[in-house]
Amino acid sequence: MDGFSYYNIFETKGMEYLIIISFLALLIPFSIILNRKVIIKRQFSKALGVLTSSILKIPQGVFYCKNHTWAHLSKSGIANLGLDDLLLHFTGNVRLNYMKTPGDSIIKGEVMTELYHDGKMLKIYSPISGRVEETNLLLTEDPGKLNEDPYGTGWLYKIKPNNWKGETNSYYLAESATEWSKKELQRFRDFLAVTMPKYDPETTIFALQDGGELRDNLLSELPGEVWNDFQKEFMNP
Repeated sequence: MDGFSYYNIFETKGMEYLIIISFLALLIPFSIILNRKVIIKRQFSKALGVLTSSILKIPQGVFYCKNHTWAHLSKSGIANLGLDDLLLHFTGNVRLNYMKTPGDSIIKGEVMTELYHDGKMLKIYSPISGRVEETNLLLTEDPGKLNEDPYGTGWLYKIKPNNWKGETNSYYLAESATEWSKKELQRFRDFLAVTMPKYDPETTIFALQDGGELRDNLLSELPGEVWNDFQKEFMNP
């Protein structure tokens, strides 16, 4: 055909195309490997768990004390006492040592239980005064129930209160409990930033997940000195 010229692009730019094809041949497997590492890393982080306010159980009809105990008064006039979900997300699985038995009197601010994890311990103080009616023996046989259902089968004591209204009027309830829990979570983050470097600076980098979120059950991995400081900062009356 007049005026028509044919060019073989592979003859004129063959080398460039070969280089591009070779580059893509190397890039695609490399990209797959990188993506696989990212997926594995995300799965590993998910397995470790992330502690955010969105995963907390905060029943709105329960009274929450600042030392992370709760109390709920039933129609019978007997109050159930227990540990809040946030504290249990800090500590992970623990064993209990009841300090009171049925028939004993207990005073608000008195030690009612001790929590243990690998030789580390926290003292739990009673949020109200009264007479102990019952202890939850199920938790000595199956401590995992405490974490699974802290406001149901995970209760610690049943107590006949002496002064329910007077001793709970400053506690958190409903929306105020939700807001307080969020602030406590942030306060725990600040606490770790100050406390962990004092005892083991290298562990600070393991406290947070990708994105700066706290790791779930973090206290379980930290030394007893951190537990002692946590006791003073969060648990004491």
